[in-house]
Order: sequence, then structure tokens, then C-alpha cells
Amino acid sequence: MSEYRKAKKRIEVSVGESVRILRELQEMSQNDLAAATGIPQSTISAIENDRVRLGVERAKVLARALRCHPAVLVFPGWDVETDSAA
Repeated sequence: MSEYRKAKKRIEVSVGESVRILRELQEMSQNDLAAATGIPQSTISAIENDRVRLGVERAKVLARALRCHPAVLVFPGWDVETDSAA
């Protein structure tokens, strides 16, 4: 594995942007995601535009529909290498 280098982070991604990116990668519209989660489309739009906080329960529901771990949505910029646990 020594011939591989870890990719460098190029941009900061907000919580809302992480939801939008994952939704688009799944080729889902906001309406599709709303139907899959029971979260109103207007709320999904507000989350994606960082007007509404995601929250733990919504993160769990969205993560299930987007087939990812909730932490991917809640902590999109977290780096294990640089953040140390107490």
C-alpha cells in the first residue's frame, strides 16, 4: 500500500451539501427522498440549503434512505487524522 497517497481534502462541505451530494449520487430527486423518508420536500430543501438543522433523528432517517451512516451526514468535514479524542 505504500504506493498510494491519501487524497487531500479540496473543499469544505456543509451538512446540507452532504445531503444533496448523496441524494444526487443515488439519482434521487428531493421528492423521491421525501417519499422514501416521510420528511416533507420543503424540509429536505431547507436542510440542503442549511436553513434547517438536520438533527439526529432526521439524520438517521435520511441515512437509511441514502444508504450511508448517519455520521456521514452529521459530520461531513470530520477528519479522524486531525481530530483527537480526549
